[in-house]
Amino acid sequence: MKRSRLIPEQCMRVADLVEKTTVINQLKNENEKLHGTVHDLSSRLNTVELHMRECNIEINGIPENRSENLIDTVVKLTKSVDSPLEVGDIQHVTRIAKLNRDSDKPRAVIVKLRSPIQRDGVLAAVFKHNKENKEEKLNTHHLGIGGTRKPVFVSEHLTPANKSLHAAARKRAKDMSYKLIRYSHVRFSLSLSNDKALESLTKGYD
Repeated sequence: MKRSRLIPEQCMRVADLVEKTTVINQLKNENEKLHGTVHDLSSRLNTVELHMRECNIEINGIPENRSENLIDTVVKLTKSVDSPLEVGDIQHVTRIAKLNRDSDKPRAVIVKLRSPIQRDGVLAAVFKHNKENKEEKLNTHHLGIGGTRKPVFVSEHLTPANKSLHAAARKRAKDMSYKLIRYSHVRFSLSLSNDKALESLTKGYD
């Protein structure tokens, strides 16, 4: 009698286990599809943001002043690296909020130029200036700002996704004793002291 009672109970348990396994597999498949959708949407969003920023440069290190004229400051910067811009070339300029509110660094300045060609010209000029003037790289004195000389950094206006990639590239360069020499159009080149590029990192969405 006991055996005859156990068999139906075991069958019910097996059936219940099969049903739960089926549900779990369905949820797993749905999760994988959603994961793929998120990847696709993230990729598309990053592409849209790249197009929106293709004429932009980001400047870090410019001290903040209530009476500042950022357009004049940008013009002085470009003249100091031999890639002069006119006031009319600057479509828009603004400071952006800090990611870390506790940071004592000045807010970054975003500059929108007329074209990607102008943007690339300024970036190339800054890179050349810093390479040729290693003891006098771009700094606040070049912008006509007195006081202690502080470095000024000019870069592409990266999307959040590509900023994460940049951080990963810098970390890898440090871990492997490479030197991160420059990045352009979302490609990051790592090199050793002989300036020979050894590795390039490109954006992925894993």
